[in-house]
Amino acid sequence: MDGAQMTSEDTWQVAGRTFRSRLIVGTGKYKDYATNAAAAEAAGAEIVTVAVRRVNLTDPSQPMLVDYLKPDRFTYLPNTAGCFTGDDALRTLRLAREAGGWSLVKLEVLSDAKTLYPDMEETLSALKILVAEGFDVMVYCSDDPVYCRKLEDAGAAAIMPLGAPIGSGLGIQNPVNIRLIVEQSKVPVLVDAGVGTASDAAVGMELGCDGILMNTAIAEAKDPIRMARAMKHAVIAGRESYLAGRMPKKRYADPSSPLAGLI
Repeated sequence: MDGAQMTSEDTWQVAGRTFRSRLIVGTGKYKDYATNAAAAEAAGAEIVTVAVRRVNLTDPSQPMLVDYLKPDRFTYLPNTAGCFTGDDALRTLRLAREAGGWSLVKLEVLSDAKTLYPDMEETLSALKILVAEGFDVMVYCSDDPVYCRKLEDAGAAAIMPLGAPIGSGLGIQNPVNIRLIVEQSKVPVLVDAGVGTASDAAVGMELGCDGILMNTAIAEAKDPIRMARAMKHAVIAGRESYLAGRMPKKRYADPSSPLAGLI
């Protein structure tokens, strides 16, 4: 099965919506919207995250994201990047719904500017309010299985644990926790933050995640378009590897050819 065939048949769902691509890309840090759009196409992405507080969606006198990443081609996922309180996040997403009618959103409430780790107490509180207001909420969170369970119980549409700090490119630092989160969750689990290169994306998919979200890994590559293609293939390969079921790890060698009947 080639990549195109796999992505057409192996779909995933979030909040009642079905997608083929398991790679979500961001819309920040690119040198311009044209490069951003070309990278999103090369990645085969169907969903793009949009930092509502940072991206021009409404001022026609300036370059507008919607002129490059067409809303009829990509599903926009408004996010609350840059919000350090639950109240700020709520205000941002309410404005996003008024401006664009978006109900599928990504919630992130950051704890401090140095680590950009999520403030899980604020995140959980904001999630409960958003769910009550009818939003479908994908949630950026720590790789804590206990808190991830609380988020799902509170109505999260998807759980998005960090692999490493946002923009760090360190890769998945705690694969054990990511796997525990995957095993316990009934909603999609996507690695969000920390991916630096294609092998990191493949690792996340091999752990059984439903998808990978990335921005900096593509935007700050020397060749963003080529990196976007690499990430597309890595996500497909990691998914195929997970579905295939890897061989067991062993402490000692096991010959590829039988030893019986040697001359």
